[in-house]
Amino acid sequence: MRATALLTRRALLKSGACALAAVAAPPRFLARAAAAADARGKVLVAIFQRGAVDGLSMVVPHGDPAYYGARSSIAIARPRAGEARGAVDLDGFFALHPALAALEPLWTARALALVHACGSPSTTRSHFDAQDYMESGTPGVKSIPDGWLGRAAGALPTERATPFRAVAVGPRLPRSLRGDAGALALSSLERFDVRAGAETSRARRGFESLYDDGVHDLLHGAGRATFEAVKLLKSAGAAQLAPANGADYPRGRFGEALRQVAQLIRADVGLRIGFVDVDGWDTHVGQGGEQGQLANRLRELGGGLAAFARDLGDRLSDVVVLTMSEFGRTVAENGNRGTDHGHATAMLVLGGAVRGGRVHGRWPGLAPEQRFEGRDLAVTTDFRALFHEVTTRHLGLPATAPLFPGWTPGGPPVGVMV
Repeated sequence: MRATALLTRRALLKSGACALAAVAAPPRFLARAAAAADARGKVLVAIFQRGAVDGLSMVVPHGDPAYYGARSSIAIARPRAGEARGAVDLDGFFALHPALAALEPLWTARALALVHACGSPSTTRSHFDAQDYMESGTPGVKSIPDGWLGRAAGALPTERATPFRAVAVGPRLPRSLRGDAGALALSSLERFDVRAGAETSRARRGFESLYDDGVHDLLHGAGRATFEAVKLLKSAGAAQLAPANGADYPRGRFGEALRQVAQLIRADVGLRIGFVDVDGWDTHVGQGGEQGQLANRLRELGGGLAAFARDLGDRLSDVVVLTMSEFGRTVAENGNRGTDHGHATAMLVLGGAVRGGRVHGRWPGLAPEQRFEGRDLAVTTDFRALFHEVTTRHLGLPATAPLFPGWTPGGPPVGVMV
């Protein structure tokens, strides 16, 4: 383990063009934006692993003998002392894929928790439907227009809200963030601006002139919020913030997106909910084991999360990162040395308020008679229970906030939050 890994939780916590996809801004955004300097609050960063990540290789149940019996060529080797090839042991039963070794210091510092056998009660194996259900928070119901994160943004206190309350780093607004509260989708902080031809320049001067004259209520909706977001971002200097504490993000869209989320957090522009997509998890063919297609994606994921935590330093105490994926993969490998669409998967929860150093959730087992429909890891933790616990315990939303229509919390808590 590297000396720079920060081995205790306490030490850890101390150490493009703009696409304005949707902003349904309240008409008095300007007054609230003035409070940006005092806007520091708890932040939730959601990461969607699109394509259905193989949770059984991401968080390896090496203590379950049926795992190795079902995967003759792609099973991750058992942990072995002094060997870097095999899985990174966590508790004697579960282990991290070796490509996620960068996360081991966070596990040791109890800033990383895992929830296995987590997923949706929906039995669909359609990417489109399963992603829609997870982002809307309504498994089996397609008629809900908004997303669970959009509803969470709407349940946040409004007195210090800024245009950056909810932000997706990417070219379009995800289903998760749709809603009346308003959210931004942006591809680049450095190029976050409103610029086109002379007509746009004149329009911009017109908006600013109206603002200067105090005609606030004439400016509302996406146009006004766009100009306010540009002003706020420039005044905070977020785009100029270099990664701190020696953080080194992996190259590529995922690492760049996390870097920009960290910039928004450190600049105190009022970010409360961030969203990042990372795709490439649909491993039907040539999935690989310790090396290969899946390992490359996991290495990028682990390296990005480790850099993000290091970059934030003590600000990690205000942040929780939650990974999710629409479903998992089959227990058995297929004839193409890959895995097909399954049911439950593993989700990661990282941050300063996390009950880390534990794998949460009830393990259902991988023996044929224990599998869902005889082929998949069974769901024992409903994703809504996990998401509800994070939003209520971390963001401080009331337990009665209607984030998941038609679902009522019940049973013991997942236990992932302090």
